[in-house]
Amino acid sequence: MTATRSVLAAQATDFPRWYQDVIAKAELADNGPVRGTMVIRPYAYGIWELLQAAMDRRIKEAGASNAYFPLLIPESYLQREAEHVEGFSPELAIVTHAGGKQLEEPVVIRPTSETIIGESMAKWIQSYRDLPLLLNQWANVVRWELRPRLFLRTSEFLWQEGHTAHASAADARAYATRIALEVYREVMVNFLGIPVVVGRKTRRERFAGAVNTITLEAMMADGKALQMGTAHELGQNFARAFDIGYLSRDGQRELAWTTSWGSTTRMLGGLIMVHGDDAGLRLPPLAAPTQVVVLAVKEETLEVAGRIADELRAAGVRVHLDNRTDQPFGRRAVNWELKGVPVRVEIGPRDLQSGVATVVRRLRASAKSAVPLADLATTVTEALAADQTWLHDEAAARHTARTTAVSTVDEALEAATNGWASLPYDVVGEEGEDRLATAGITVRCLQREDGSLPVEDDERGLTAFVARSY
Repeated sequence: MTATRSVLAAQATDFPRWYQDVIAKAELADNGPVRGTMVIRPYAYGIWELLQAAMDRRIKEAGASNAYFPLLIPESYLQREAEHVEGFSPELAIVTHAGGKQLEEPVVIRPTSETIIGESMAKWIQSYRDLPLLLNQWANVVRWELRPRLFLRTSEFLWQEGHTAHASAADARAYATRIALEVYREVMVNFLGIPVVVGRKTRRERFAGAVNTITLEAMMADGKALQMGTAHELGQNFARAFDIGYLSRDGQRELAWTTSWGSTTRMLGGLIMVHGDDAGLRLPPLAAPTQVVVLAVKEETLEVAGRIADELRAAGVRVHLDNRTDQPFGRRAVNWELKGVPVRVEIGPRDLQSGVATVVRRLRASAKSAVPLADLATTVTEALAADQTWLHDEAAARHTARTTAVSTVDEALEAATNGWASLPYDVVGEEGEDRLATAGITVRCLQREDGSLPVEDDERGLTAFVARSY
């Protein structure tokens, strides 16, 4: 453990530096050649592929189908919805020249696809029988960042964006809520092991062009908040701008009600900052590309190590066999610990003589135990299941301990220096939001007193969660 920690800044003394150190040392990402872009390295992309699969399965279970829409959007499309283009204007990347000449109309590299998908929806929807139309897209988007940070804020990032059209406001609201609770929360809590608070954004914080935004907020290990995903009720704003209409059952022309929702590679940044420690990454087993690494300590243990790896694969475990016996064992162990692999199985000459393997659980402060080879598959699979829950519970306990119930904006300002504050939104209001903003603090979301989601027209009797954020 000491050797590992020496290559990283300490969380307690320099959390931002620690975050950058983990990304570099665990070989997760590099800065791209254009400022604000990133190269996602294979290990991190392996996490993203697992996360993407878990998310995609739940999105399809919610009835949406995947499609793909162009990267380039006519500038005039964005201008059709004034609030939307105003909200994105500072972040837009615009192409003015192509094919060796100036374009007649500039095109925008998509910051999000409400406008171009709205154009398609207007073509595809004719009557109430075509509703609801439930679409999802896995893509990249560009939002020009002035202060980039790998995974958290980059000028280009990967995401999924869902877009739907419905026959009523109630149906659109119910679907956006379903995505937030049954897709996003399920993935974040049960797959990534990250506890989240689900609530409504205030008017000043909601998505440009939306009438309501549902957000999922997580507490990082330094007490700051990170927005992990959002689902938006767009009302009829985009339907009106793009003429997304349908013939109702009684033959009347009606405007549809639309939603959009998205989650991004920002979740990988959250995964690092919620679960990591001074020794590096700590991955929940479900999200780990390598759940178990089998290390042969010496050349004479290679055969048994290979057999152990095969047995664990047969038990459904994602396994990597580290057979680099020409490299120092200690360095290899340190590197796997840094990458956050949940379980190491080490087999050395003494283990071989005793008929055991040494099992090291990364999530339990590197606790070691000698396990008979015959019991290894059962012990490892049970450890993976237990540690998935344990990691979430640890983060949830921290969240609870560092969320302070207060009754005034002054108290909220103080509590938000080292965690979150919760207080009645009636006490905050728009004036209080202005005051919090001067200190770099925002209302992350609003909930009803019973913890349920308020709807767009709820105003009073709500609890505000206040924090600094990434």
